[in-house]
Amino acid sequence: MAIIVNLDVMLAKRKMSSQELSEKIGITPANLSILKTNKGKAIRFSTLDAICKELDCTPGDILEYRKE
Repeated sequence: MAIIVNLDVMLAKRKMSSQELSEKIGITPANLSILKTNKGKAIRFSTLDAICKELDCTPGDILEYRKE
């Protein structure tokens, strides 16, 4: 897939665990894991908004496009 999710990088920069983020934004740890491992097929804007608010970042900090 050409879209890469850099959520693990942002979590490390903010010194936050996946479990902590999932609790704060109201998403299951399993669904957050799917995003982190690039196995997701889509992300809701409301989820992306919640992640960005909690991690104090922009969607561009989390999502990256790479040519295949």
